[in-house]
Amino acid sequence: MAKGILGRKIGMTQIFSETGKLIPVTVIDVTPNVVLQKKTVETDGYNAVQIGYGDLKNANKPLTGHAQKAQTTPKRFVKEIAGEEMLAFEVGQEVKANIFTVGELVDVTGISKGKGYQGVIKRHNQARGPMSHGSGYHRGVGSMGPIDPAHIRKGKKLPGQMGRETVTMQNLELVKFDAEKNIILVKGNVPGARNSYLVITNAVKAKNPAINPEALA
Repeated sequence: MAKGILGRKIGMTQIFSETGKLIPVTVIDVTPNVVLQKKTVETDGYNAVQIGYGDLKNANKPLTGHAQKAQTTPKRFVKEIAGEEMLAFEVGQEVKANIFTVGELVDVTGISKGKGYQGVIKRHNQARGPMSHGSGYHRGVGSMGPIDPAHIRKGKKLPGQMGRETVTMQNLELVKFDAEKNIILVKGNVPGARNSYLVITNAVKAKNPAINPEALA
């Protein structure tokens, strides 16, 4: 990761390009993040910037004191963005949507929706058995393994809780951003439920331009 910002998923909508093509987009609120701490190789062994999003009410003393060093209020969602490019920001400075440019590819990380307890067909995409009346096997787990080990092998795909995992969608195009309303539009869908928190970074598998100089103004 080289540069990034934190945000909150608002929902999905659609816009039209200049040629009239319909583009499904996800609306993400990126109210200006605040740099809470800078970490360098000399002091911490690596380069990173800790940023926070959203005010936190009823914060404890450690969080309040940490935020006061940056002359801001305690933040609800705090993450580190690793990379030398982010070191251009100073503690207490705001990180805004213009850190990216329109058309740039980004990676979006969030917590996927929880699906509850699910069987192997939905959870692992396994095939079902015959649905005829005489079949003794419909949506079961299937073979638990050969007789020889006399136990279920480690890693066997079984029913269980599905979802609520950290998921990253890669190489999503940033279609548009509104600096006044603090929102960005990303092409396609992103992980997470509505109002869930997201980490938006530049795509690690695509060439991207450097930080927009206007972002540091």
